[in-house]
Amino acid sequence: MDLTRETAWALLTEHTKGESLIKHCLGVEAAVRYYARKFGEDEEVWGFVGLIHDFDYEKYPDQENHPYRGVEILRAAGAPEFVCRAILSHAEYTGVTRDSLLEKALYACDEMSGFVTAAALVRPSKSVLDLEASSVRKRMKDKAFARAVSRDDLAHGAEALGLPLEAHIANVIEGLRLQADALGLRGTL
Repeated sequence: MDLTRETAWALLTEHTKGESLIKHCLGVEAAVRYYARKFGEDEEVWGFVGLIHDFDYEKYPDQENHPYRGVEILRAAGAPEFVCRAILSHAEYTGVTRDSLLEKALYACDEMSGFVTAAALVRPSKSVLDLEASSVRKRMKDKAFARAVSRDDLAHGAEALGLPLEAHIANVIEGLRLQADALGLRGTL
């Protein structure tokens, strides 16, 4: 299996039709790619993992199947085991530990990219371009805002990367800014 963006996009769009899930995967890809550049890792491979991490979720949204069915598809297509392991490790309930930097980055970016997106969309500008980490931190304190997102998971993601929470938020914002148009986060700016 070629670990290219084209291969990942084909897989994602074959299994996922919903615009919001596709945008979520694009957001995670953008943030994970940002970290790949920051850490001197292979941006194409990391982006591949970020883009496909939830490709099976629309068909299999329950813990009994996601991300296991997706990993079965990936293995059958010849994906390397480190890709499968990273996908499995992004879900707490799989019991797969996050050992590699890629696994930690995927976990850290998954929920945070969604939370940052939500924070951008409630701004008057509806843009990530004028969003600051301090605004996201403020939203994290509001338990009613994006209430399904575990604040502990957001904090643990930053810790796994060895970063202060504020720095991780700023990094994810920067990653999303680079893809603002594709993510629908340019807003009125």
